[in-house]
Order: sequence, then structure tokens, then C-alpha cells
Amino acid sequence: MFNDVFVQGMLASLIAGLVTGVGGFMIFLKKKYSQENINFMLNLAAGVMLAASFFALLVPAMSKISDFSPDIHIAAFWYCGAVFAGVGLVWLLNEILPHEHNNMGQHGMHFSLQKAWLFIIAITLHKLPEGLAVGVAYSAEDFMNPDSLVIGIALHNIPEGLTIAISLVAAHCSKIKAALTALLIGMVQPLGAIIGLLTMDYSDKIVPLGMAMAGGTLLFVVINEILPETYGVKQTNKSAFAVFAGFIFMTFLSMVLD
Repeated sequence: MFNDVFVQGMLASLIAGLVTGVGGFMIFLKKKYSQENINFMLNLAAGVMLAASFFALLVPAMSKISDFSPDIHIAAFWYCGAVFAGVGLVWLLNEILPHEHNNMGQHGMHFSLQKAWLFIIAITLHKLPEGLAVGVAYSAEDFMNPDSLVIGIALHNIPEGLTIAISLVAAHCSKIKAALTALLIGMVQPLGAIIGLLTMDYSDKIVPLGMAMAGGTLLFVVINEILPETYGVKQTNKSAFAVFAGFIFMTFLSMVLD
């Protein structure tokens, strides 16, 4: 019923989604996580995601789309249009669905359950395009290695799962309920992967355009959602170091895996 590419893509997105639960269960490792702890991990994740989006999606897509037309201006129009479509898709979702940004400080302080769930909705919004990117990447595995993207997204899911758990504990939920909720939220990623796997065929044009679009969605997640959260606490040196460290680590991993 399903080909090998579909099964591999689903398994990869499922594993990456389960890692969100790993982050959620990290709530048991410390009595309290400060905002500084969370920010450092999120900045590392942001650097990882930036490198993964460029080297696993945007650069390979650019190479393929450049062959669409002998006129490079037309090819560039197709490429930029696809990236912009990916950005616009997530931007539209952010505008339509209500959500809250993270400003809770640490999970020992009071945080309303309504506000916690609005924040969780924001993280859930990210899971769909991340899963979509995995599905598209596996559809294009004949000319790229999707492993680095999956690893990057999985690493990014750890601090996100932890922040989900922290927000719920701060809203007076039990730690086990908070961790299991993080695990459940991670299962949105395989749903996104299904969309990516089913909508991409093996034509020379659909897959590269889908990769460029998926890269655009990941860029929006990092630039609009993750980085503004962490740079707002005026620890820019630590934040910048973490972003660069994550980017360099993922760049090295991408080169080794390719």
C-alpha cells in the first residue's frame, strides 16, 4: 500500500515528534528551570534549525530550480516565490489562530492555564510545517540526504517539549500530565509529514518547489517565533553564542551526513 519512501518519512517524523516528549520528561530532571536555561536551549535549537533549513532544503532546492529555465531570472522568480509562499502560509496560520508567546520566567511561578494553552497552540503551529518539511525532504531523497533535517528538527524539539511541560506545571498541572501533553503535541509532526509525502510526486518541479516552500516555513518559525522570545531578556551575548554554536554544529553534521 505504501512505498519505502512513505514509510521512511513517516518513521522519521514519528521519531522526531517523540523527541518532543523526551523534552517534556526533562521536567523531572530539575526542580526549576530558569528563563535563562530555556533561552539558551532554544537559541541552540534556532541555530540548528537555521542550518538544517538552509543546507537540507533551501540550497538543494535552489540548485534544482536553477535548471527550470535557461533564463536564470525566471528560475529565481520560481524559487523566491516558493520560499515566500512557505513564509506566507505559516504567517497566515499565526494570524488566524490565537496563541500566546512565552513570558513565564520559570515554572515555579504562577501561570494561568488559559495562557499556558495559548502558548502551547503557538508551539503546535510549528509542528505542522516541521513535519511537512520532513515529508518533502524524504520525497526528494534521490538528490538530497534528509537525515540532517530530521536530526535538526529532533534536536529543536527537546527545548520545545520542555517549555510545553514548564508552562503547564506553572499553571499547576502535574509533572506527568505536562510531560505526556508534550509527547502528544509532538505527534502533530507526523501529520505534517503525511501532507508532505502525499502532495509531493516525483516530477522534476514539484519536489524542489515543495522543498523551497518548506524551507520558508522553517525560516519563519525560527525568525518570528524562536529568536524574538529569547532576545527579549537582554542577554544577547549568550543568545548569539548559542545560535552560532547550534548553526556550526548542524553545518558540520550536514557536511558529514552528505
